[in-house]
Amino acid sequence: MFKQKQTKNASIDTLIGPKTRINGDVEFTGGLHLDGYINGNVKGDSNQRTFLSVSEHGCVEGSVIAPNVILNGIVKGDIDAADRVELGAKARVLGNVHYTIIETAVGAQINGKLIHRANPAGAEPPGNPDG
Repeated sequence: MFKQKQTKNASIDTLIGPKTRINGDVEFTGGLHLDGYINGNVKGDSNQRTFLSVSEHGCVEGSVIAPNVILNGIVKGDIDAADRVELGAKARVLGNVHYTIIETAVGAQINGKLIHRANPAGAEPPGNPDG
């Protein structure tokens, strides 16, 4: 269910494979897919099309800041998503999740707080019949 939704409008610009380990912070723009391990903070450009995708084999030990986060692996740190967070069935978050929109599958685990971010001033929430 999750894979079909993301791949429609998103393209992966950078792939970190399952045998790759990065020690240090990572900054990116566009789509970053992680099958490996990052020991450091991950920060995406503020562009609405920027997203981080972490497979069930991927792991980030550090904070994640990106407009869109698609997680089916592990993040040991806070997630700050300006737009959307999608947590798959095998997602594990050991930290707080800041989000505007969140979607979670049965089985996803969050060991921290969920902190909702209000929509930007003047923006209507999706599906609002008055807007």
